[in-house]
Amino acid sequence: MSGLHLVPVRFRQACDFVAKHHRHLQPPRGLIFSVGVAKDDVLCGVLIAGRPVARHYDNGQTLEVTRVATDGAFNANSLLYGAARRASLALGYTRLITYTQEGETGASLRAAGWRLIVARPPRPGWNTPSRPRRATGTDNVTRYLWEAA
Repeated sequence: MSGLHLVPVRFRQACDFVAKHHRHLQPPRGLIFSVGVAKDDVLCGVLIAGRPVARHYDNGQTLEVTRVATDGAFNANSLLYGAARRASLALGYTRLITYTQEGETGASLRAAGWRLIVARPPRPGWNTPSRPRRATGTDNVTRYLWEAA
């Protein structure tokens, strides 16, 4: 038995954990909910879910897992993705999505019952003259859209 269990985690604590442990993204600016996973009362992973980043998915019924970060604890990601699915349904949302980048296997998502929807081709970035943006870590990288089943 892994000894992992879900724990409540506040936004600031989740953001601090993401800043320390996420491989390529900074903490998000907001959330609908966050959840943590701990072993022996030591936080070893967090998940943050919020409004979808893409406008066309932001329909009031869809949530997006915007960050998941762990310290490498075995099965922590799968536990968090499963908890996010149950929590989003309990809150009345009908769809939960997330993205992975090229080079990430999606094994934790599949283990938690998620399914791959589509591969998004690489973009050169989100910066445009009419809406200046900083690089976010997803520039020139294929991304994969997943949906909780």
